[in-house]
Amino acid sequence: MIRLTLRSLRAEALRMLLSALAVVLGVAFVAGTMIFVDGMRAGAYERAGTFDRHTDLGVYSAGREVLPPALVDRVRAVDGVAAAAGELTNTAGIVGADGRPVLGFTMLVAIPTEDALRSYDVVAGRLPDRAGEVVLDAPTAAEQGFGLGAAVRIGATGGAARPYTLVGTVDVAGTARDVGGPFVGLVGPDALALTGERGYGRIMVAARPGADVAALTEKVRAASGAEATVKSRQQILDEAVEDAVRNVEQFRMLLLIFVGVAVVVAGFVIANTFAIVLAQRTRRTALLRLIGATRGQVFRSTLLESAVLGLVASALGVLLGVALAAGLRLLLSRLDVPLTGGLTVNGSTVLTGLLLGTALTVCAALLPAWRGTRIAPVAALTDAAVQPSQGAGRVRLSIGAVVLAVGVAALAGAASAGQLLLVAVGGVLTFFGIVLFGPVLVPALARVFGWPVRRVLGTIGELAVSNTVRNPRRVAATATALVIGIGLVSAFMVGARSTKDGIERSVDAQIGTDFVVSGIGQDLPAALVGELASRPELGVVHEQRSTVVDDVEIRAAHPALVGRTLSGVLSGDAERVGPGQVLVHRELARARGWQVGSPVTVGGRSFRVAAVVTDDSPSGEVPAGHVIDLSDQDFTALFPARRGYLAEIDPAAGVGPARARDAITAVLGRYPTVNLMDQGAYKKMLTGTVDMLLAFVTALLGLAVVIALVGVANTLSLSVVERTRENAVLRAVGLTRGRMRAVLAVEAVLMALVGAVLGVGLGTGVSASTMALLDRLGGDFHVVLPLGQLGLILGVAVLAALLASVLPARRALSRPVVEALADQ
Repeated sequence: MIRLTLRSLRAEALRMLLSALAVVLGVAFVAGTMIFVDGMRAGAYERAGTFDRHTDLGVYSAGREVLPPALVDRVRAVDGVAAAAGELTNTAGIVGADGRPVLGFTMLVAIPTEDALRSYDVVAGRLPDRAGEVVLDAPTAAEQGFGLGAAVRIGATGGAARPYTLVGTVDVAGTARDVGGPFVGLVGPDALALTGERGYGRIMVAARPGADVAALTEKVRAASGAEATVKSRQQILDEAVEDAVRNVEQFRMLLLIFVGVAVVVAGFVIANTFAIVLAQRTRRTALLRLIGATRGQVFRSTLLESAVLGLVASALGVLLGVALAAGLRLLLSRLDVPLTGGLTVNGSTVLTGLLLGTALTVCAALLPAWRGTRIAPVAALTDAAVQPSQGAGRVRLSIGAVVLAVGVAALAGAASAGQLLLVAVGGVLTFFGIVLFGPVLVPALARVFGWPVRRVLGTIGELAVSNTVRNPRRVAATATALVIGIGLVSAFMVGARSTKDGIERSVDAQIGTDFVVSGIGQDLPAALVGELASRPELGVVHEQRSTVVDDVEIRAAHPALVGRTLSGVLSGDAERVGPGQVLVHRELARARGWQVGSPVTVGGRSFRVAAVVTDDSPSGEVPAGHVIDLSDQDFTALFPARRGYLAEIDPAAGVGPARARDAITAVLGRYPTVNLMDQGAYKKMLTGTVDMLLAFVTALLGLAVVIALVGVANTLSLSVVERTRENAVLRAVGLTRGRMRAVLAVEAVLMALVGAVLGVGLGTGVSASTMALLDRLGGDFHVVLPLGQLGLILGVAVLAALLASVLPARRALSRPVVEALADQ
């Protein structure tokens, strides 16, 4: 029986080729992900703790407060300490050789001046020893043409850019200091002065040779006080490894979600393939049963065949996975994404790929193999035994209809219930409802979509539609594989477009000026807004600032801009906000019994209520509507150290936009940590992450869609084999080769189109439910359909289906008519 099975598999290798391709692609995705992530993990282990190679102890703040510079001196004076230095990590900006800010998120670090604590890899020159000296990462220095001894202007939140002398370049690639942008290293006092910080994030300690580290730890702990925590070298390294590996594991889990989608789709394709192949072997199976083979032997023979197929396809998938991982690494490196390590192929990865692909194939073949042994041997030898049009049972259809209805109801009611979990449950139930009810739903949709085809193509269209719906289970399984991938892609597309629309509406409501100046990864420098306000070309200059005092949000407001966020003024005049006059929001006014003219105390100063207003924007950290708006002057007087990350700017009366932009640019040239944009550019900046995430998700889900389209080609190809004699009869009575190709092309398009439409409908429904829920929870989100992108999905599905019909059509036309008529 084993030899017979292997011979059968060799004889039908071409039939199983497309099925094997689905396994190859699924396993390649799994193996490629594991190889790529294993390489990142190995690199994370190697580079974790790079900057603590000489650190024996570390002093950390027990709370949120920084460690004061005086503490560094106290720790340095402890007996047994060879060196101690404060370390600070922050963000900064570099003015390039052309006078413009160097693009990219810039990390600034305070570098120890003590040799006993220096762990940086110097590429050229040396590390800074005194104030006024700086080191850069080697790539940035080379790109900007900065040579040793050059003056490099560095800026941060603390103020305008200052010149520093470049004394060296370092290599930080693949480390925690590699964030995809420039690296700046200064001595501790310079780093504190530039950033405006009052202390260090931690203190690094090197012990003297031969010192008792345990005893030294206690001495340092005593010198540091109760507000600080002392960690050993091993603790520091363990935490560094844990942080590095945690990030890698989170990325791995994200990729595995999409791997799971691809594997599920491959399972649908394989199961459908075996169902078709075993249906075509009905007479052969019956003959084996007649000559003595038991039902168990036939069943085990089918499973052996699936295991061999799965093992071979899995081995090819692992090889393809190596190439996939290499390609992904090359792509990310071209996009300047920081990477650690190389490609790591472990035995566990190979074994996992082989076992997963083999188990997936065997499991997918279980049900078709069991069904293939249920036909009585004698009955199977007659033509009546072959029932390619057999539909699904009533129990399955009834359950499917109920599950589908419950899923749709859950999606519709998720917003009213206020439960995000209900959206996920509704989406899953709707999908399973489509799977179970598919043998009725899919053929019905195929007939609907086939109606214009029948009207246009006549007999050709009738024949194609009849072939498509001939076997409801088969066409339903083929279409369902497409529903998964296209449904998820559609959900992300609709969700992304709706989110972008919500962000753009929010900007329109909250930004009422022509220009926006925003900090790059940090708040605006303290002196920037004052310099902008002093320019005569500029009229409105407003820094968005807020703070929370006693569960009330205190916001800075500008009389010319305050009305843009208000949804209503209940009493008073909102434009009267100014020195000594505040706006109080409705909910807070009701809770405190305030009205226009009531005295209000904020930060120890007394104010009067100018107006009671309403505002639909969420309050964040405080109860809804517990907000007070102060004028810019009053806010600055009460909270002088409070900074914002965004400033709104309008030209002065009679000044054109171009002249105003030049004035702003002249000021910003000294502040490389800020960015100037108009409203359109600001919207694009906020929505750019959404676009990038959508592209990433679509690329990962694209493999699942490809596997599903392989399933369309596979189903069509095997159906052609099944209809060999039928197609020969059609050709014998006058069906031309071109019309035969048209029949198969229409059949493929109908299968793909039904799956794509159901997928788009499912994805749109999930996104619509999510947006309705977010809108109810306090956001400003509405469903916006990206008709162009959704139309592109349907167009790609149709085009791919047409391509998928080429090989089956060639196979159908390759055999002479007389030979095909004699096929058994």
